[in-house]
Amino acid sequence: MWKQLICIIAVTFAACTGNETEERNSADTPVAMLDTTNIPLEDPHIHGKDTVDVYSNERFKNVWVEKISDTSYQVTGKAQVFEAAYSWVVEDGHDELSSGHGMTDAGAPEFGNFNFILNVKKKRENSKLHLILFEASPKDGSRQHELPVPLP
Repeated sequence: MWKQLICIIAVTFAACTGNETEERNSADTPVAMLDTTNIPLEDPHIHGKDTVDVYSNERFKNVWVEKISDTSYQVTGKAQVFEAAYSWVVEDGHDELSSGHGMTDAGAPEFGNFNFILNVKKKRENSKLHLILFEASPKDGSRQHELPVPLP
């Protein structure tokens, strides 16, 4: 009986000690890395960049873009949008080159996470691409709360 009790105490002590270490390490980890949703957010500085441009407005926050290839970009951020739905377009100053929509993991009034990859090719080599994130009006579909983000 004493052996079983000592065993239980030893296991409990080991489990408690392990959790304390885990909690201590978690406090040093950026909050975005602790996100448990199916859309992981990361600190953009993890990718080895000293400076990363992050964009925000009243409906979108912590938006940043990472260039994956000549025609692919990963877009990550948070949005506080009606029924968790957001839309986007990519423009080059003359033409709309690509468009789409997505869902965050939470609808307003919460800020939900989003993370998507967009593929777009420039029509003109010297043009600058801009991603415009927005919330479509439930009344007429017009763009609301636009957030322009230059693509790297």
